[in-house]
Amino acid sequence: MKTQHTVPVSKNEKHIVTIEDLTHEGMGVAKIKGYPIFIDNALPGEKIEVKIHKTGKSFGYGKAMKFLTSSKDRVEIKDEHLGKVGISPLQHLSYSKQLSFKQDQVKNVMQRIAKMPEVPVKQTLGMKNPWGYRNKAQVPVRKQNEKLVTGFFRKNSHDVIPMENFYIQDPKIDEAILTVRNIMRTYSVKPYNEQQHTGNLRHIMVRRGYHTGEIMIVLVTRTAKLFPTSKIIPDILEALPEVKSIVQNVNPKHTNVILGEENIVLHGEDKIVDTIFDNQFEISSKSFYQVNPQQTEVLYQKVLDYAALTGNETVIDLYAGIGTISLTMAKHAKHVYAVEIIEDAVKNAKANATLNNIDNVTFELGTAEEWLPQLAENGIKADVLVVDPPRKGLEKELVEAIIDIAPKKVVYVSCNPATLARDLALLAEGGYDVKEIQPVDMFPQTHHVESVTLLEKR
Repeated sequence: MKTQHTVPVSKNEKHIVTIEDLTHEGMGVAKIKGYPIFIDNALPGEKIEVKIHKTGKSFGYGKAMKFLTSSKDRVEIKDEHLGKVGISPLQHLSYSKQLSFKQDQVKNVMQRIAKMPEVPVKQTLGMKNPWGYRNKAQVPVRKQNEKLVTGFFRKNSHDVIPMENFYIQDPKIDEAILTVRNIMRTYSVKPYNEQQHTGNLRHIMVRRGYHTGEIMIVLVTRTAKLFPTSKIIPDILEALPEVKSIVQNVNPKHTNVILGEENIVLHGEDKIVDTIFDNQFEISSKSFYQVNPQQTEVLYQKVLDYAALTGNETVIDLYAGIGTISLTMAKHAKHVYAVEIIEDAVKNAKANATLNNIDNVTFELGTAEEWLPQLAENGIKADVLVVDPPRKGLEKELVEAIIDIAPKKVVYVSCNPATLARDLALLAEGGYDVKEIQPVDMFPQTHHVESVTLLEKR
């Protein structure tokens, strides 16, 4: 007969607890009679009066009501709204400790999931100024107190908290959002009502080239009508001379997905240009492009370091996107073969190769797991293979295909330590030595960590 475990706390109770650890999402962990309580804005070693607000069978959540002691790693926060909306969950933790926390995340999964505690995980490469780094923003538009507002959703809700400074975004982007918001107010543009699926303006999206300063404004609307466009566009261009592109994206669906299928170009073209190292890249409204331009060069430099190209190598790049890694490596390789599943991204990648006069790259449309074996059948062998998959990591068939074609080196760029560890274990079984992992802080003030791993064929 199973033992019935009783939960030792109840909702709304207050308890004095000491924080023992942080979750991988950066929440403080306290235990009451062995029962974990997760608490926002709490750091290890702190003694806190906590109010229980949710309980489950295995763990609960609490809110810090009073800090009886404070950690030496605690720093003054920029804005309490950042915590409420969840975009800067680590803003209360000193930056040096954020970098250690991210290194520890990778170490933990290498021990717990990959069973490879011996693999060196280097210190996280951070930023001199870990604020104002994002080159892209997507903010919801809603109506509050009879006024069109922009801000961000309160955590676990669809309520918008009006915000004017996001702190982690390029300040020029925050400025552009407010400018567009004010113009929309001037012309009484109707904000979207999610419950009733009425109104029109759903989101304002802004992208800015870090090196070029070029700005793209995307107005996401429920219908194709945007009145009065003939006045809105000139006003935006007059107020924001850096704007090179204004696009209306139409999303008529009752959905949480931000962008719809249809784009209407209202000014310029559906693209702006930015640079990585000395390559230029055209970025469209729907392109995937790394959101931290300064750290992207740090990340890609590490990829180049691990690849150690001499100019004689054949490189394969899986999940190529708009060609940022492929074109960076092409200047140091004999030839790069690259695949990407999104058709528009492949078109962008080919255009970017032409833009930079690079002719030793072949971009193809397809899934990595189907395309890679075909490449091998055509007699193409890789000296270096680069993967930069989404958060879910590599499909098992793809891991098998990589092992089959047996490149001398694999350079794995990851945005999810857990799936990285799982995949590294499989590649190690298939004959690869995991040499070292370099975490890179692409998303300061958040719990996310990017990393680059070098593997060599045994």
